[in-house]
Amino acid sequence: MKHRWTKGAPHKPERRLGAFAAAAGKWRKGIFLAVGLMAALLRFHGMDAEFDGIATVRAAENPPEKLQRFEYAAEAMAEPLKIILYAPDEPTAERAAQAALDRIHQLNDILSDYDPESELSRLCLQAGRDKPVRVSEDLFRVLAAAQRWSERTDGAFDMTVGPVVRLWRRARRSRQMPDPTAIEQARQLVGYQNVLLDPDRQTVLLKKAGMRLDPGGIGAGYAIDEALRVVYKHGIRRVLIDLGGDIRLGEPPPDRAGWRIGVPGLDPKAPPREFLLLSRCAIATSGDAWQFVELGGRRYSHIIDPKTGMPLQARCSVTVVAPDGLTADVLGTALNVLGPEKGMKLVEDTPGAAAWMIRAAETGPVTIASSRWIHLPREKTPASERSSFSLDSSTPKKADKKKLDKMPEQEKPGVAPPGKRSGAATP
Repeated sequence: MKHRWTKGAPHKPERRLGAFAAAAGKWRKGIFLAVGLMAALLRFHGMDAEFDGIATVRAAENPPEKLQRFEYAAEAMAEPLKIILYAPDEPTAERAAQAALDRIHQLNDILSDYDPESELSRLCLQAGRDKPVRVSEDLFRVLAAAQRWSERTDGAFDMTVGPVVRLWRRARRSRQMPDPTAIEQARQLVGYQNVLLDPDRQTVLLKKAGMRLDPGGIGAGYAIDEALRVVYKHGIRRVLIDLGGDIRLGEPPPDRAGWRIGVPGLDPKAPPREFLLLSRCAIATSGDAWQFVELGGRRYSHIIDPKTGMPLQARCSVTVVAPDGLTADVLGTALNVLGPEKGMKLVEDTPGAAAWMIRAAETGPVTIASSRWIHLPREKTPASERSSFSLDSSTPKKADKKKLDKMPEQEKPGVAPPGKRSGAATP
């Protein structure tokens, strides 16, 4: 089924009239006439010459088309999706946004671990059969990137954590601790070394029966990278794509230094700590602000340490800025697991990456920032004096948004928990 956006009103471009515009028009006509007469005289004398000035004047007669702002909202990958873009007209914007949405849904059909018919789920059913499985280009790219990051993080990020994640998902729903024996059995299936990739044949071999791959911490990042690429193909460069807190940015809005993105603290209901002005990059926030469960008086995050099989318990939020969405997504998860010392070293060793971490302590919140974080462009006005809305301040009211019709239940990828919702933007 093709998912579509419902229609809404775009922002109207500003009109600029007056005596200056009229005078400028007369001036341009005079210049054009003079250049035209000179060209005619040269042709009369047999001179074969070309005037760059003619092209310049014609460009002035036809100024660049003004861009209008369009916003779209939907659900994708069981996450809230927001797309803001600047386009010359509504049909162009509509086509680009729809193509981006379709691409994300296509990737969900490949990467979902909730949908038993997804390519990822079907691959996991072949685990332990000692037979390589040829997979799609998208799935292979994600798995290859996951393997590289697993090696770099020494397993702090590991897609094979799926069996343990499933146990703790059930624990959040039932509000009962998993059996320790079950946790240990699931943990024995975890280990990125048990995933064998063959780039030449584009095949995957899962060595142990019962292995399950979890796309959390990488799938959304890859999806927003692909969505941006699709929008670019439609000739639109000024765009923001927000998928449940994983944000991919193109060129900044017209006449602005960057997209205004809020950085959350530990309390998701509080105003952002500060606002960054970003473009041509990605930003993601990972933490336990929305996804957690309290069992036996203890708070357990949805983020699992692959080596112990246990959820993180320390209150923590990590915001990462990186050149692409996949990198920002992975680093956010890895930093939570690694902690400040090892995590920030990983960020420093990653070109173009910056990170900020806030952790709860008995004496109050403790913040740690990478060396590149302090150099990011930011809004100087204190966050306490601004609205808690952390996207571009010119975002229209809800009535102006274009929304997607409600998806039929059978099309949703299972009863997924809410997305990160502690993302760098607060829709």
